Amino acid sequence: MERSDAILVRLTKLTDTSLIVHWFTADAGLIKTVAKGARRPKSPFAGKLDLFFSSEVHWAPARRGELHALREAEPRCLRERIRRDYRSTLLASYFCRLLETAVEHEHPEPALHDLLRRGLDHIDEAGASSRALRHFESELARLLGLGGDRARAGQALREALGGLPGQRDQALEALDDSRKNPFADRSKGS
Repeated sequence: MERSDAILVRLTKLTDTSLIVHWFTADAGLIKTVAKGARRPKSPFAGKLDLFFSSEVHWAPARRGELHALREAEPRCLRERIRRDYRSTLLASYFCRLLETAVEHEHPEPALHDLLRRGLDHIDEAGASSRALRHFESELARLLGLGGDRARAGQALREALGGLPGQRDQALEALDDSRKNPFADRSKGS
């Protein structure tokens, strides 16, 4: 049995009752797990698997392939405010997809896990902003050895990774719209 602190970065339906859960872990990097029965109403995973949750996870390594069996997930940080604001959800999704693009599966990257945790915490506390996006890209570029020039970080990542996830353009457009319309919905919940 393996265990690590992890951030849930993607959920995919596997069957009518099960999910594939993608985690970015502190100790094992990006992993995929199967949460059997997670879609059943009385599942032990009910309420424990949602995007951007930080959890302590336990899984049984796969004998073959990369799909491990999720045994437990104990949420530590829910980041509920991210899901209450569309722009925050877009930006958090971009952070997750960007890291999925930048790292190899099952390769530990504790500094990148910490960057994602800090980025999501910032969005949860302060909301989405183009400044947060650019800072995240700059820090990621620096940690990947691409330089720390904030003005060129997005371009450096685009060149090194062969492109950037589509959520980037969506997030920037939504953030730009909110600056143009000061009365845009900025509900963060209380």
